[in-house]
Amino acid sequence: MNLPHLAQRLFNTPLALHPRKAEVVMAALTDRFGLTRIQSMSDWDDEDDSFSRQARDTGYDVVEGIAIIPIQGTLVQKLGTLRPYSGMTGYDGIRACFLRALNDSEVKAICLDIDSPGGEVAGCFDLVDEIYAARGSKPVWAILSESAYSAAYALASAADKIIVPRTGGVGSVGVIVMHVDWSQKIKNDGLQVTIITYGDRKAESNPYEPLSETARKAIQSDIDEMGRLFVSTVSRNRGITEKTVRDTEAACFLGADGVQLGLADRVASPDAAFRDLLQLVGE
Repeated sequence: MNLPHLAQRLFNTPLALHPRKAEVVMAALTDRFGLTRIQSMSDWDDEDDSFSRQARDTGYDVVEGIAIIPIQGTLVQKLGTLRPYSGMTGYDGIRACFLRALNDSEVKAICLDIDSPGGEVAGCFDLVDEIYAARGSKPVWAILSESAYSAAYALASAADKIIVPRTGGVGSVGVIVMHVDWSQKIKNDGLQVTIITYGDRKAESNPYEPLSETARKAIQSDIDEMGRLFVSTVSRNRGITEKTVRDTEAACFLGADGVQLGLADRVASPDAAFRDLLQLVGE
């Protein structure tokens, strides 16, 4: 595993991610980097079995005219695969599948099969707008096989309908950044890092020194802006007020509570929801 690359994608970058997932990732990485474990807790089951697909795989399966696009695990901007792989799904793959399904004459409707805690902000809202702009072309339902939180919920909100199982959840309309300060560990290891820059703020929020108040405010400003974008996007997609979305304070809601707030349309099992979609396209 490329730990420096993984850390680069997780720390000091905005994530639209379920808070429990963020803590799990943080705890796992502290072990791998040789630090004291922050917290022990159960992880999401993100690991998929390895698979092989034909070279001309469309990235989705078609059942009775319905294209099923799987959106599972942690969401990342670029994965380079059409289907979920190694516990992740790429926005690039979702986009390719969605646009292909829209133009597939055999496809009458699209099912976004979602079970995800969310993931990267980068790439998320452009894809959300792409899905939202396609409304009216073909029915698009987000059928949650369990939960859609944060970035995954942003994607679900762009669909015509969201159906959530009673044990599943929706929400977490918020953004998070994790900053890691390595300065104490470096000091304890007898190391010293010297950073030479042009521009006083060039290295702000670097992990080798405590976060300055200026850097903290800059990160908070970015997070606030992305949070406002998230709230306004969900408000537009779901037809509910921004105040209603904002007042959730990025909380997560089980099926029935999510429906009551307007974050989802109905509580039903994935099988029952899919049968309803089959009936819709068969009319």
